[in-house]
Amino acid sequence: MFEFAWWWVLFALPLPLLMLLLPSRAQAQHVALKVPGVRPDHESSTLRIGRSRWRSLLAVMVWILLVVACARPQWLGEPVSIPDEGREMMLAVDLSGSMKIDDMSLGGRQVNRLTMTKSVLDDFIKRRVGDRLGLILFADTAYVQAPLTYDRETVATLLDESVIGLVGEQTAIGDAIGLAVKRFDEKEESNKVLILLTDGQNTAGNITPEQAKELAVNKGVTVYTIGVGADRMLVQSFFGSRQINPSQELDEGMLTDIANATGGEYFRARDVEELESIYQTLDRLEPIEGESRKMRPLTALFHYPLAAALLLSVLPLLGYVLNTLMKRLFSGRPVGGSQ
Repeated sequence: MFEFAWWWVLFALPLPLLMLLLPSRAQAQHVALKVPGVRPDHESSTLRIGRSRWRSLLAVMVWILLVVACARPQWLGEPVSIPDEGREMMLAVDLSGSMKIDDMSLGGRQVNRLTMTKSVLDDFIKRRVGDRLGLILFADTAYVQAPLTYDRETVATLLDESVIGLVGEQTAIGDAIGLAVKRFDEKEESNKVLILLTDGQNTAGNITPEQAKELAVNKGVTVYTIGVGADRMLVQSFFGSRQINPSQELDEGMLTDIANATGGEYFRARDVEELESIYQTLDRLEPIEGESRKMRPLTALFHYPLAAALLLSVLPLLGYVLNTLMKRLFSGRPVGGSQ
């Protein structure tokens, strides 16, 4: 359906008619002082009248197009039902120094843990249609990078722009959980889910994991914890290559305890395939049902009359430039200088 958002602006269309109430140019010339003279580029009165009418018509068309553009024409599509059901889901991502360990493989190349996490989590975020997502980043402390929102693209962009060591090198797991619980507390009726992804143990922060667990239990927040990092990794040394466990500092016991106490689950992600499988499992979380909302797609059309008005406005200038060029080309002036 076509409509004008600001239809009352159309009342400005008759304003140019007020010009008819002003004295015409001919009447003004009767009272003006006339000085005889000869115009070198004298034109016939018929030609002048024709040009005047053409310019007046052009001005009227430009005015109409500008007024129509100011009235904000738009096209409203058919109503679309959007189910108002989904989850309140916070994503807490570890940015501590250990996330830079290159023990993950992505597309046939070795990458660090954060790069792999971003790659897989990006697809997970895009599939969360109907969910409100938020993003918490944590290291020495935790902070909300994106509050709960339906704008999944912004959440994915903010995650992609995150860098290791932005807020320190340690790991404040308790602070991340406590901050998520505080954000969830602002909305009572919701399915509160926290997905916490880390590769280490709690080494910083003002809240211990035990305190954060109690807060989550009391507020009804379900915490799903994910431990990231490979079990085996080859490193080169002076005596050759040797195998180490890069995830030996991962506190799986603490992460399992938090998940079980809050009704969640602990997952282990040793590679990309395992992390993708974890997110597919999380896809099956039961959403909160609510009333459906009606939404009509809106397409703004103001730029079409605005562009047409701009084009018509420059036509006289283009005509003048072309006329000047044609006169110079065909004026019969000699090309070379006089001898």
